[in-house]
Amino acid sequence: MDPDDAILPDLPRGPALGRALRGWRALRRVKQAHLAEILGCSQPSVSRLEAGERAPSPREAATIRRLLAARLDSAGDRALGELVSRSPAPMHLICDATHRLLALSPARAAYLRAPASELMGRSTWPSATEELAAAEARLGELGWHEAAAPAVEGITRAGGSAEIEIPASRWRWVRMPLSDGRFARIVETLGPA
Repeated sequence: MDPDDAILPDLPRGPALGRALRGWRALRRVKQAHLAEILGCSQPSVSRLEAGERAPSPREAATIRRLLAARLDSAGDRALGELVSRSPAPMHLICDATHRLLALSPARAAYLRAPASELMGRSTWPSATEELAAAEARLGELGWHEAAAPAVEGITRAGGSAEIEIPASRWRWVRMPLSDGRFARIVETLGPA
């Protein structure tokens, strides 16, 4: 198991997880039986996962998180990363499932306490404040995992980690589908709290 899995927020639950798994399978033309092999469970277990009738085990959750992990593979996805990287606004792009950093603007890089090159591809979740963790926990209630996910805004106190500073600020999250059906999240600072 990846050590980051222990510190990441929960995967979507119930029907939202089922939709994510069905979408992943459909885009890759993978049958439930093959996903069962990947997860190390039975086909009926996958069916119950997709129906929202059972939660994944910790081992299955780690594998699902890797399957759903966003990558900037296509030209369009890389262009999104470039737009974020060139933005004058303080923003960054993360994988919605793993919180791994995919791109960041120069204004966001100013809040890093470590070189950006060391943080790319690593989870930003260890830097989350209590307010950000609480907002993450409410995403399912807000329809975040639906096809037409709403933007979510909030306020956080200052915090962070040894690697990333989080100023007291107003923020917005926007969920973006990538070309392969996985999701990324644009995290934007809107101004001081």
